[in-house]
Amino acid sequence: MKWLRQSGPGLLFVFLLSLFSTWLGSLMPIIGGPVFGIVLGVIINNSIGKPQWTHAGIQFSSKKILQWSIIALGCGLSLTQVWQTGSESFLLMIISLIASFIAAYIFGRILKVPDRLRTLIGAGTGICGGSAIAAVSPIIEAEEIEIAYSISTIFLFNIAAVLLFPSIGHWFGMSDSAFGLLAGTAINDTSSVVAAGYIYSNEAGDYATIVKLTRTTMIVPISLLLAALMGIRKKKAAAAEQAVEYSFTKVFPWFILWFLVASLLNTMGLFSQQVLEVLDMIAKFMIVMALSAIGLSADFRKMMKSGVKPILLGLIVWFVVTVVSLVVLWASGKI
Repeated sequence: MKWLRQSGPGLLFVFLLSLFSTWLGSLMPIIGGPVFGIVLGVIINNSIGKPQWTHAGIQFSSKKILQWSIIALGCGLSLTQVWQTGSESFLLMIISLIASFIAAYIFGRILKVPDRLRTLIGAGTGICGGSAIAAVSPIIEAEEIEIAYSISTIFLFNIAAVLLFPSIGHWFGMSDSAFGLLAGTAINDTSSVVAAGYIYSNEAGDYATIVKLTRTTMIVPISLLLAALMGIRKKKAAAAEQAVEYSFTKVFPWFILWFLVASLLNTMGLFSQQVLEVLDMIAKFMIVMALSAIGLSADFRKMMKSGVKPILLGLIVWFVVTVVSLVVLWASGKI
């Protein structure tokens, strides 16, 4: 009851903002509810400010609901479908993912973008936009302002991709499946992948969506790898300070394990189609809630101190991933 008294008002505040953001997203699906949520949250926090009584609920939403949304997304993932599509797109996904992190690391250091921010931009570009950033951020202990900035950066190039990719596909004379591969691996957010795919053709849209869902599974190995790296770093820090409080169980991303369990249950056919539709709606709404809360915690003045360098990094990483994807498709004879 004490927790509910402390967090309830803030949760209700986030819930109402998320409802409004979801409604706006339904009117403009190319932008989507999550982006409206984080933008409105930033505007509110940096203009009129959020009431003091909302702080506990907002913090709960930005941490716990963020992780629960990833678990709920796993309910809609079929590991059988992932295996079938992955055999066709695995090489392209792995190469583009590696290219994304290498570009984020190299150019991030050149531009002097902070370590956590470039990791978020690399994950968001290489895996699946906001969902990947949501999964990675608690592992690397990213601040709300870093999450908000990285998602805003990724969003800019999602919109650019929707406008440019269909023309690129026609220019190269791509087949529906080839364009579906390109869109599914080089565009970040699911809504943008779907939009670009179906602008090209219905077949390209169907295939791009499946590739994108398969690409989502890359959240698991990347999250585990980052957790291991964080664990090593914290263990060294604990040893240097002669501390004994280090524990791998505290670093391990348990919500990723539950994401896999949810996917396995769906693969076993334990969820009916009606249940899957409800779970999908819940997962998407929880993401809107989490990102609305992150926006409500973001300080715009701190964001401005980072300047345009993170946006420039996002542009470079997006360009590298697109070019690498096109080269791999060309080398494999698909274009």
